[in-house]
Amino acid sequence: MSRTGRLFLLMDAMRGYRRPVTAARLAEQLGVSERTIYRDIQTLSGLGAPLEGEAGVGYMLKAGFFLPPLMFGADELEALVLGARWVRRQGDDALAAAANNALAKIAAATPKDLRDDMAETSLWVPLGQDQDTASDVHVRPVREAIRYQHRLRMSYQDEQGKPSDRVVWPFALAFLEGKRLLAAWCEMRMAFRHFRIDRIAGVESLGVRYPARRSDLLKTWRQQQNLREDY
Repeated sequence: MSRTGRLFLLMDAMRGYRRPVTAARLAEQLGVSERTIYRDIQTLSGLGAPLEGEAGVGYMLKAGFFLPPLMFGADELEALVLGARWVRRQGDDALAAAANNALAKIAAATPKDLRDDMAETSLWVPLGQDQDTASDVHVRPVREAIRYQHRLRMSYQDEQGKPSDRVVWPFALAFLEGKRLLAAWCEMRMAFRHFRIDRIAGVESLGVRYPARRSDLLKTWRQQQNLREDY
């Protein structure tokens, strides 16, 4: 690989992190030495790349920096298509349309037209037999409440069929095999609770923000569940 190509790959790797990333992690990701990473970072800084950080702490690209996408490798392309096809199986029409639009933009933004390659990718996501399409109508309002950090009122039935009315602070939605699981702070229980979307009989966004930051709720919940943070 040429040095120029390696510099582009380094910047492409760095924009995948929201927080400073160490040279050791970048070296492992790119398959080079830490010394090479430090030297390339110095080169990029000298060329005017908007980098922040220092050795021993980590580096990151400044917010708002735009880097045109590189050509995608075969594995990267298959990962994108497989992910988009999986999203289309989740019963949320808005997400399905967004997945298609994202792939179209990716294909158009690369030097080579990738539409034929995407169409010929032979990785598929079959629709599971236990997929509950009746609950699909609740996925979008829950997802939007999470996005805008709005309090959510819902009618819910537990596994014994006992109904209850809840007001919750939704902050995460997990798409499991055939099921969707909402993680939220429950005002009635004053604790974190998990709700299966297929057990929701009715849901309504109250249109007002809950008195907490979603990121703080997510961080505390991850700690309680012993879940590592995604990058």
